[in-house]
Amino acid sequence: MSIIETEAALHEAHRDNHTHRDVNGGWLRPAVFGAMDGLVSNLALMTGVAGGAASQQTIVVTGLAGLAAGAFSMAAGEYTSVASQRELVQAELDVERRELRRHPVDEMEELAALYTARGVEPELAREVAMQLSRDPEQALEIHAREELGIDPDDLPSPTVAAVSSFGSFALGALLPVLPYLLGASALWPAVLLALAGLFACGALVAKVTARGWLFSGMRQLALGGAAAAVTYGLGMLIGAAV
Repeated sequence: MSIIETEAALHEAHRDNHTHRDVNGGWLRPAVFGAMDGLVSNLALMTGVAGGAASQQTIVVTGLAGLAAGAFSMAAGEYTSVASQRELVQAELDVERRELRRHPVDEMEELAALYTARGVEPELAREVAMQLSRDPEQALEIHAREELGIDPDDLPSPTVAAVSSFGSFALGALLPVLPYLLGASALWPAVLLALAGLFACGALVAKVTARGWLFSGMRQLALGGAAAAVTYGLGMLIGAAV
């Protein structure tokens, strides 16, 4: 095989294997956080109530109320947070757009200076900046990437974040309640199912982030179990006091 064919094959293999996950889509963080929060908070809430010697009906109502309240709260919080972030980015883009319109030469020199600071020869940096600045929209995108560190065409969606957060929180919060809804009369099936869900969520996140699944699963299991144990103990103390 010739050198050219070998290099072409290597380039083809690199292109096929060199892919990246979507890290700016706006759905992963709220979905993961929502599921974890739903599991931990509702499990802790139910174990705290159970520790206070509440009835089975009270525990179930508490779990369902925690599911509904938490899901709507998470969705509203995520929507507001992402929408505010998006509005801030849009405001900064408007500032940059005005500067490009009013001071195109200064902005071009600024872009050339950025490339020069990264090791490009000054003349070449200025030529590249000049060519890139011919299209105002392209210039805006490049300045946004270089100065603000954002991609104007890939901003997170408030709706996607809210829906992801609502659905994942509700799913996570449902696990501790599910055994009771299926006829269980004791707390331990709910705890076991919730802890299994915590481990599964941690392991699943590891698949997305390329971390070790066992470590990630055990870490989430330990954190959720500790929260449930602490609130159960507090429930016992408060129940005994009142």
